[in-house]
This record gives sequence, structure tokens and C-alpha cells, in this order.
Amino acid sequence: MAIDPRGTDLKRLMAEDDGGPLVMLNLLRFAEGNRDAYNEYVRLFGETFLERYGAELIYFGDGSTVLAAEPGQEWDAVVLVRYPDREAFSRMVADPEYHEISHLRTGALTEAVLQATVPRDLG
Repeated sequence: MAIDPRGTDLKRLMAEDDGGPLVMLNLLRFAEGNRDAYNEYVRLFGETFLERYGAELIYFGDGSTVLAAEPGQEWDAVVLVRYPDREAFSRMVADPEYHEISHLRTGALTEAVLQATVPRDLG
């Protein structure tokens, strides 16, 4: 199960670049006893990378009551991070300082969905 984006995934992300903002959806399933490692990752991420790359932590919450899902489709946590554009996200994941903390995220998770989303005009 992939936890972190691969080079081919990042190339696809950039190939779809419309120059606008994106919100990265993170659906997370924690390894037993590893929430603290992920919380440390979020703390360091917030201190160092949000401002540097113009990102904003929109939401970080724990999963609760599942209303419509098949068994095993529930998630432990949901995170939404807004980036000004795909280039900012790409530069961040290539940043050597980011690599110094990314092991906290990777080691804390058994499964994850990391999906780029783009704003829709409801009009």
C-alpha cells in the first residue's frame, strides 16, 4: 500500500496543472500506537513548511461515526491542506528539510489516501 507519493505520481500531478490552488485530501489509517509520531510530523510541518510554501492547514480531525462505507473503509483521521498551486506542493515534497521529517508520517501510517482536489465553481 502506497503511503507517500512517488515520482510518477508527482509527474501526473504536475501534468494536470491549471496554475490554480489545490487542496490536498489526506485520509489516514494509523499503525497501532503511532498517532504521537504523526502529531509530531504535523507540528513540525506547521512550524516549517506552511508559511514557506504558502500552504494552509484547513482541517485536521479524527474519524468518527461511519454512516456510509463498507467494512474497512473507515479512516482514523482526515487532513485538508490548501496549497497556492501544484508547484508549491511539488517544491515542498522535494525540499531536503521536508525529507528530514517525512519518515514520521510514513512510519505512523499503515494506509493513506493522498488526493489532490481542485475548487469547483458552484454557480
